[in-house]
Amino acid sequence: MVKEPYFPQALTWAQKRGIYDIKANWEDYETPSQFSKTDEEKPFIPDITGKSTGRKVYVEIAVKTDDIDRSISKWKLMSTLASMRGGKLILLAPKGHKAFVNRIMKKHQLQNAQLVDLE
Repeated sequence: MVKEPYFPQALTWAQKRGIYDIKANWEDYETPSQFSKTDEEKPFIPDITGKSTGRKVYVEIAVKTDDIDRSISKWKLMSTLASMRGGKLILLAPKGHKAFVNRIMKKHQLQNAQLVDLE
């Protein structure tokens, strides 16, 4: 997985921001709930979930990928779920990926998503 090297840094970022009840699609963490769409064979599993001020937070490590459509579908789903639960979607973009993620956010109007640099 392209995201693997960024998980420790992303988890540290989430903890420092006061996110609690953290679940992560990463070793030694409870796996977040998975979501399926009828037209998708493989379910979507959030990278990191948790709560902040009692609201649900979805954190995705946003990297360049060959399967852009799947990433867009996942981010739209997470954005919708966050909106329904009064929470938010945070896209953590490692160095070199921010412009790519920013273009996708604007093009696909991910209004409930917040882009954050992962340094």
